[in-house]
Amino acid sequence: MVTAQGRLDPNQNTATSIQQCDVIPSTDLKPVIGSIKTYLGRPWKKYSRTVVLQSSIGNHIDPTGWAEWNDESKDFLKTLYYGEYRNSGPGAGTSKRVNWSGYHIITSAEEASKFTVTELIQGNVWLKNTGVAFIEGL
Repeated sequence: MVTAQGRLDPNQNTATSIQQCDVIPSTDLKPVIGSIKTYLGRPWKKYSRTVVLQSSIGNHIDPTGWAEWNDESKDFLKTLYYGEYRNSGPGAGTSKRVNWSGYHIITSAEEASKFTVTELIQGNVWLKNTGVAFIEGL
């Protein structure tokens, strides 16, 4: 599992955003790719929100992309927001992804921009002072 994001309130301005990253297996997972299912994420709480954008996704990610957590999380599938935008790599295909109402194949740059450092956490204002490298927009 790559992520497990959770929000209790739909108005919380939080999310997990993975942008321009290489989603690759750890060295201990490489020998058993295919025998252990790996997913981009699963909902931890009712309003889970995770977006993977402009990233390279390895072949270790299950074609469904996302997983339920437990019986309680079945209710979260309508209230979560999971999205993918312009990813590449052998695990980036979306044709076999989950069919949840909260899952989105993002096609609009305007929608994807909401999950950049600038829009999501206003990092363009404060993050530069930390010395951490980041990408402001798409």
